[in-house]
Amino acid sequence: MSGLLALLDDVAALAKLAATSVDDITAHAAKASSKTAGVLIDDAAVTPKYVAGLAPARELPIIWRIARGSLFNKLVLLLPAALLMSAFAPWLMPILLVMGGSYLCFEGAEKLVHALRPHDDHGPDGSHKVKDPGHIEEKKVKGAIKTDFILSAEIMTIALSTIETDSLLIRAASLALVGVFITFLVYGAVGIIVKADDVGLWLSENGRTGVTRRLGRGIVKVMPHFLKLLTIVGTAAMLWVGGSIIVHAVGQIGWHWPEETIHHAAVAVAGENATLEWIATALIDGVLGVLVGLTLIPVATKILMPLWGAVAGGKKEEKTAH
Repeated sequence: MSGLLALLDDVAALAKLAATSVDDITAHAAKASSKTAGVLIDDAAVTPKYVAGLAPARELPIIWRIARGSLFNKLVLLLPAALLMSAFAPWLMPILLVMGGSYLCFEGAEKLVHALRPHDDHGPDGSHKVKDPGHIEEKKVKGAIKTDFILSAEIMTIALSTIETDSLLIRAASLALVGVFITFLVYGAVGIIVKADDVGLWLSENGRTGVTRRLGRGIVKVMPHFLKLLTIVGTAAMLWVGGSIIVHAVGQIGWHWPEETIHHAAVAVAGENATLEWIATALIDGVLGVLVGLTLIPVATKILMPLWGAVAGGKKEEKTAH
């Protein structure tokens, strides 16, 4: 009897330990998810363009395919790489954060420049010609998954940097939970956004009451403006988050001057008001993000992209020759 009681006591202790671990994993995942807000908003703003121009019946299946590719990116490719890095090369973390933050600043600044200086994206490449819908869908899905890989790498790196635990198991479980939660959050939101105008149109034509029909017409009118607002918020969030990541990452490397200077400037503006201090800090980080992004645009367009094009083109020619 005493042996049974001892066994039950051990089981209870294990259950308590497991419950504590689950709480730790949930807490780490929630904290990590909140730090990736800027990337999430941009992801949600970018993804709807991949179903633009395709049959409405294919919109949700395409989003589901992209979501599956995103889960594969996060859980199969990036999660093991992140855990290996944290275990054997933790010094790489701030360097990758600087690179990731710089990429966000570049993307945000590029969108800002395109918004201020709009141009026609349709060149003489035959993009106006009618193509096979299946081929177009496959191309868009592959392009979306490639873009998602970059954003997912940012998300997982940022998330990993916020998970403060020595337990590899809790770190892995927290990252996996972040990956799954964020994927379904983003692509669930994208699905709702993409189908909202169809729902509005259906309500405007088939609503049983005047209220529902007016609601449908309102949804149809509001959605284009909402998508524009989402794009603006996403761009601003990219610049803010990118600047903030760079500032904190260079602080981890050992250069604390930017972080301390921004903190002192925010305090000087806001005084003892914590909310105003946070807003001032975010604005300064955003301005820094714009400056970094504008600096990187010529570097990327004049040097990195042509270099990558030459390397990729050379590989394609080599494959064709074989």
